[in-house]
Parts: sequence; C-alpha cells; structure tokens
Amino acid sequence: MLERNRWRRVRIALVAVALVLVAGTIGYKLIFDVGPLQALFDTVSVVTTIGFRQQPHSKGAEVFSIVLILVGVGTVLYAFGVVLEAIIEGQLRDAFGRRRMERRIARMRDHVIVCGWGRVGRAIADNLPAGQELAVDDSGPERIAEVSHPNVLGDATDDAVLEAAGIQRCRALVAAVTSDADNLYLTLAGRTLRPDLFIVARARIASSEDKLLRAGANRVVNPQAIGGARIAAFVLQPHVTEFLDVVMHGSDIEYRLEEVSLDARSPIAGQTLRDAHVRDRTGALVLALRGPDGTFTTNPTPETVMQAGYILIAIGTTAQLSALEKLVGGQVGEGGIPRRASAP
Repeated sequence: MLERNRWRRVRIALVAVALVLVAGTIGYKLIFDVGPLQALFDTVSVVTTIGFRQQPHSKGAEVFSIVLILVGVGTVLYAFGVVLEAIIEGQLRDAFGRRRMERRIARMRDHVIVCGWGRVGRAIADNLPAGQELAVDDSGPERIAEVSHPNVLGDATDDAVLEAAGIQRCRALVAAVTSDADNLYLTLAGRTLRPDLFIVARARIASSEDKLLRAGANRVVNPQAIGGARIAAFVLQPHVTEFLDVVMHGSDIEYRLEEVSLDARSPIAGQTLRDAHVRDRTGALVLALRGPDGTFTTNPTPETVMQAGYILIAIGTTAQLSALEKLVGGQVGEGGIPRRASAP
C-alpha cells in the first residue's frame, strides 16, 4: 500500500510539471509570438530559475510570468523531492529489508528450503504444518516479491545462494524449480554441501527420476504421475482416498498419521509390540514398520520385534502420538506416565 501511494505521488507530480510546461509554452507563444520550441525553451528557463531571454512588454505578460515562476518553480521542486524520495526510500527499504531477511534466516534451525516458487513450491508451503519454518529461493524478482516466508533471491544452483538459505542448518531441501536439469544440478550441489541432508527433488518427466536418485536425492516426486494416481484412486476408492487426505492434511479430524524413528538408545528397541505395550501405554496404533533396508511390515502382529533403526508408522490423536514419541525416547513409564528425571 505504501509503495502504491509513493508512486502515485510521483505520477501526480510529473503530470503537474507537464501541465505547467504546456501552459507556459502556450502562454509565451501567444505573448511573444514565437515558435513552439522557443516558447518551450523560455518556459523551461523560467521554471528552472535559469533566467529569462526577454522581458515582458505588457502588464498581462508580467502577471503571467509571475504566476508561471511561482507555480512552475514550486511544482518542479515538489516533483524533484517526490522522485528523490521514491528512489532513496525504495533503495533503503530494499537494503534494510534484505538485511533483516538475512538475519532472520541466520536464526533459523531445522527449517525446510524450497527452491522454486511456482505452483509446486506454493503447494509445498501450503501443506507444511504451521510450526514448520520455511525458507524459499527463487531467481525471479517478481515471484520472490510474492513470498511471505523468509526468502533468498538468486539461482539455487549457486552454492552461495544455498548457503544464504541456511543449508548447513536445515532439515530438508526441496528441489522444485522448473527444469529437471536444474533440479539435477541443485541436488548435486545440496548433496555436496550437506552429505547427510534429506533431499526431495521434483521430476517433470519419468526418465529424470533415476538420474535424480543417482545424483543424491532421497526421494523423487513426479507431480503428473502422482496426480494421475490420485485421480484413479478417487475413481476406484473415493472414500478411502479422501480419508487418507484428511488424516494427512485435514484439520477437521482428530486422528493423524505419524512416523517415529527407533534408535538403539530407545528402551523398547529389541522388544516386541506385545512386550512394549505400545497400544496400552500410548493409545496409538502401529500400522506398519519400515526396516533400514526400506521394506515395510504392514499390520504387524503383537510378536513383531521392533529393532533399532526401524521406523514406526502409527495413527492416533495428537496426544497419543506425542505419548508414542516419548515412549520411544524413554520418557514414558508404565501406564503412559512420564518418567521423572533422576535427581542429580
């Protein structure tokens, strides 16, 4: 709003200067009977206080010159001030705004970097939870101006741009720029800067998926293929598909799907689901286990052993899933009661 008002004043000031010049040119042409160019020259000389070529030869000419001097000089000074203000304020605002943005990104930890603010990038931002910090990178000034999240303007394939977006402190990098070639190069750059980074890459064509995986992407997403599969699922099983959507992204249902990592330090590592009393102690239902080799054990039996390195995929309320995370981390005792910290 302030930006629009500032440039509106600039337009008004320039129109006022143009009107003064037109009025002065017409007046001096009639008074001195000179050509249009000479009349314009005399008008510009007067309103810029350079001087006047010839003296008025009548009272009317003197009055006209006085009015032109007062109105013209005032209008030119006003226009000069408005234009200068717009230039200086715009540059200062951009400089200070960018500096504030850099400081904000420097304070971020475990954030997600989304490279590419197109339709896919916007959809990613819309589907991330409210508490998840996000940094956006795009090389288009028009697109980056629309971003409300912390952002970096520049080519994401440049290591310096990724560093500015906080790649050394982020939890994940999303390569979602338009070109598969750029996403491939971006994936390589991200993997070089952070060998342990979780990278998700977008692929526009199926043949790029394998290349992106070999370049270092942990997951590759083809929006066209996923969109087709989603449409087919709605055709065949609309209620199941909609339920999964609500569980994953909706806000009008209490239950959620969540994944919890089980490391070697967990007190339930090596136990069966029955011995750990996961359902009794947390209320969450374990739907599947994923082993370190990527294989899934769906609908695990109570005798299924939860080994270190497994991922538990569970469904439950927010409170139940929170209790599951505490149980896996050794913070929940029997009956779901949080363990007390040991006295020093």
